[in-house]
Amino acid sequence: MPPRPAILTKRTLDKDLDKITHAEDVAKHVLRRLVAPGLGLIFVGLAMLFAGVYVFDRPGAMLVVAAAALAGYMAMNIGANDVTNNVGAAVGARAMTMGQALVIAAIFEVLGATIAGGEVVKTISSNIVDAVQVPPALVGWIMMAALMAAALWINLATWMNAPVSTTHAIVGAVIGAGISAVGPEPVNWQVMLEITLSWITSPLIGGLIAAGLLYLVKTLIIYRDDKVAAAQRWVPVLVAVMAGGFMAYMVLQLSPPGRFPPLTVLLIGIGIGLVSWLAARPLVLAQARELENRNSSLRTLFRLPLIGSAALLSFAHGANDVSNAVGPLSAIVHSVGIGGGGIGHPPLWVMLIGALGISVGLLLFGPRLIRLVGEEITKLNPMRAYCVALSTAFTVIIASWLGLPVSTTHIAVGAVFGVGFFREWYTRHSKRRIAYIRRKAESFDIDEPEEPNIHERRRRYLVRRSHFMTIVAAWIVTVPVSATLAAMIYWVMFALFI
Repeated sequence: MPPRPAILTKRTLDKDLDKITHAEDVAKHVLRRLVAPGLGLIFVGLAMLFAGVYVFDRPGAMLVVAAAALAGYMAMNIGANDVTNNVGAAVGARAMTMGQALVIAAIFEVLGATIAGGEVVKTISSNIVDAVQVPPALVGWIMMAALMAAALWINLATWMNAPVSTTHAIVGAVIGAGISAVGPEPVNWQVMLEITLSWITSPLIGGLIAAGLLYLVKTLIIYRDDKVAAAQRWVPVLVAVMAGGFMAYMVLQLSPPGRFPPLTVLLIGIGIGLVSWLAARPLVLAQARELENRNSSLRTLFRLPLIGSAALLSFAHGANDVSNAVGPLSAIVHSVGIGGGGIGHPPLWVMLIGALGISVGLLLFGPRLIRLVGEEITKLNPMRAYCVALSTAFTVIIASWLGLPVSTTHIAVGAVFGVGFFREWYTRHSKRRIAYIRRKAESFDIDEPEEPNIHERRRRYLVRRSHFMTIVAAWIVTVPVSATLAAMIYWVMFALFI
């Protein structure tokens, strides 16, 4: 008898279909993880093509094209690791969604880099290692090694969820590669001392300004009997200060040196501040209608100022930290005689590679560290997040104006810690807060809460000490690690190509 044909039962078919569906899900999951690296690789290729158009048939064109690829890779790492500090506070305070934060940061990063990024690029490209004392043939290789070392270290730190300083990484890498190539003599140690002092003072300044702003917000708005009325009075003032200060900076940045005397700049800032106050006041009054006299109502009233401060911080970051990617590229371009305008004045196409690379890196790889900075160090609401963003923005703007490559990461995280530590102090020592709680307790006829003991206080710490120590450790090791890595990469390049 011929063999009977196999009959597939319904159960067997279901199992086979489940296996196929499971295999498809696995493939989709794997491919989804490859989308971001694939898009990043496409951007690096476009950066090379973009540079090739400008340097085609010029001496040293291949070196510049390779450096453009590394600069694009470095810029994406900055966007993935560093730009998270700009909008992390706003996302952590739930004033905007992750998608809104990414779009706003990307737009203002490009604007800040292209409009106001030139001064800090000059410091990175020519003031740390004196290009005049280094043979032009070696400048390109020094900067290539620095770019590769800094980008690799930042990539590793991003993978480890550590918000390290990209400024520390590139400065350390330039020094390490420069010393390995020509020794310590061409290093401008006076400039390095100034940069190091700014690294130490800037996070402290950012933390103190943020704490001072939070003190004013608590004193003038939060611990008032009529919170909404107090917010109607003071929120437009905060918006005016932010807008006036930014406009004064823009006048100084875009006008020729000495064009406007300080008094004129001050008057322009005050004028823009008054206009902003007049524009913000009716908006705040409209938002305040039918709001209850509760802290949750203040979240609504602070949402617009917080979004504005996050955008301002993204602009400031683009102005300062784009140099970490395009400063070495600018030095390479000038070392082969392609750039115009003298050493330290980057061509526009160089600035665009850095600006667009930062935005691409933020959009593809940024969300993880946004959550760390915005949610895991200390709890942020819109009021605290506004203090963090505004203090960081003003500190970075002043540093960019002075040409100092400060660490935006240091300042932003320092501001977050400043807010957290101030809240711990204020919770225990503020007479206004204690009096406010007593009035509330009397109005509701309840007993005043007892003061917690020392163990309960430690349990209620508002700043997570583990994150504090981890971030500080990452900051400390960044310069020596990037310098050592850059020196090793330069020696390999020297053995293979020079």
